[in-house]
This record gives sequence, structure tokens and C-alpha cells, in this order.
Amino acid sequence: MTKQFNINEFVDGILSSQISYVGKAITLVESTKHEHQEQAQQIINAIIKHSGNSIRIGITGVPGVGKSTFIESFGLEVIKQGHKLAVLAVDPSSQISKGSILGDKTRMEQLAIHPSAFIRPSPSSGSLGGITKKTKESIIICEAAGYNYVLIETVGVGQSETLVHQLTDFFLLLMLAGAGDELQGIKRGIMEMADAIVITKADGTNVDKAKMARSEYANALHLFPPTESNWIPEALTCSSLESKGISEVYDMIEKYRRHTVASNYFLKKRQFQNKQWFHQTLNDLIIDQFYADSSIKKKIQSIESDIEHNLINPYEALKSIFKK
Repeated sequence: MTKQFNINEFVDGILSSQISYVGKAITLVESTKHEHQEQAQQIINAIIKHSGNSIRIGITGVPGVGKSTFIESFGLEVIKQGHKLAVLAVDPSSQISKGSILGDKTRMEQLAIHPSAFIRPSPSSGSLGGITKKTKESIIICEAAGYNYVLIETVGVGQSETLVHQLTDFFLLLMLAGAGDELQGIKRGIMEMADAIVITKADGTNVDKAKMARSEYANALHLFPPTESNWIPEALTCSSLESKGISEVYDMIEKYRRHTVASNYFLKKRQFQNKQWFHQTLNDLIIDQFYADSSIKKKIQSIESDIEHNLINPYEALKSIFKK
């Protein structure tokens, strides 16, 4: 017999930082079952007033840059500074099988067992932006549980990272040195969104290359127009394995927090994030209800054959569906 849902039990568990309830709540949030969605929204409504007291950091980078290794090293520094850390690591899902690797916990051995850390790998399930549709709700659950540093590790450069930027306070781009022309293979748009670029693996024979790359990126960042926050993006180097340069990354993010809080930009961006969340949820609800309508489903099925055989153009087909 399935245990009956008790919202007070969930809320008390989350607010007292019980990892089991944080994990269960995120599972409900990510579930596609209508019953679970209803329960998840009850939880979110009850805890949302306890959220918001964190800095949300989006982390992205090219494949092989060492995101997980960096996050473990950086996360341990965050905890050393007296904070509680939540990592929402979105793994790439197969478009065919919808499966995902979900291997981040095995790559963050020290962080995964630390009492002040919570790591949650979630399949992206084909979501654009390298994040799940429910990442915002997961952030709220983590914040209500007292995690005041929330890292969102994305699938990686290549997909639209705009959604990640909209969800976070600080957007960190990790790059490798010594891979040819340092400024090739990365979209200008992603660099423009970055609040900082960190060159990883600056150790061994790679130190000089990393310093050169840092210099090139620093020069490139200065070519972009000033941001709304008036923050000048920085370029740093680090070695996650040797824990070199990690405390400097932490100090830089704290400097950014102080700068944006003082100028009121931090609050303005949070308000913008909330508005975006509302519109995204509204769009998702409209789409879900539209496709759930049985008469719409039948109409689409009857039109598909005509479209396949070029008997009707898609625009006319859409008009007939919307009339329905």
C-alpha cells in the first residue's frame, strides 16, 4: 500500500534540511504524473516564502573542460567558507531512449558524502538550454532547505544557454587552454552572457598556456559593451586537481554579489527571473492542455496524412486546428 501524501511532513522535512525530503520533493516536481504535479505545487506554495536567500550560479563549458571536477573543488571551498551547497547537475538525455548517464555523483566523491552538500543529477529529457523544465522549482526546494549556494551545471556549450542565464544570478563559463585558437569554437552570445570565464586545468605543463588563454579572454571580454549590472566580467585560471585559483573564483563571485546587491541589480534580476518563470509555466500549461484535448488529438491525426501527401500546407492546417 502506497504511503499517503502528507504535505506537512514534506514541508517540515525540507525546512529542517532533511536530504531525503529534499530529494523526494524534487522527484515529485520532475514527475510527469498529474497527481505528483499537484502534490509538488502544494509543496512549492508552502515553502516559496522560505526561498530566495542564496546565490544561484550557472556553470557551463565545452565537453572535457572538467565541470564536475571544478564543481567538487569549488564546492568544497564554498563549504569551507561556511555555506551549504546544492548542485543541480543536468545530464544529457538520449533523444531516442530518453535515458541519461547521471554520473555526476560518482565524479564528485568528496562532495557527494559531505553533510553540507546536496547533489541532484537530473536528466534534461531533451529540454533546450541544457536544463530541465523544473529546475526553477528544484532551486526553490534547495533554498528552503537552507542551501545558500546553488550551482546549476548544464549539459554544455552548444545548446541555447539563455534559459540558464535567466535562472541564475551569476553565469560562469569554463574553458580549456591549448586547444588551438582560444577564441574559436565558442559562440559570441555565450561569452556575452558570461559574468566570468575560468580557464581550467592550469597545472603541469599547461600553466603557461592557461595564462595566455586567460589574457586573450580578458581582452575579448573588454570588447563587449557594458552590462546592465555594470560588472566587468573577469577571466581567471584554476587547477581543480591542485585546488589552485579556486578561492580566487569564490572571492570574485562574492565581489560580484556585493557589487550587484549595492546597485540593486541583484534584486531586479531576481524579479525578472520570477516573471520569466511565470511565463514559462504559463506556456507549458497551455501546450500541455492543448495537446491533452481529445478532439485536438483527433484533428491533428486526420491532418497529418494530408500534410504527408502535400494535400494541405501546414499554415492552413494550423488555422483549422485553432478553429477547432
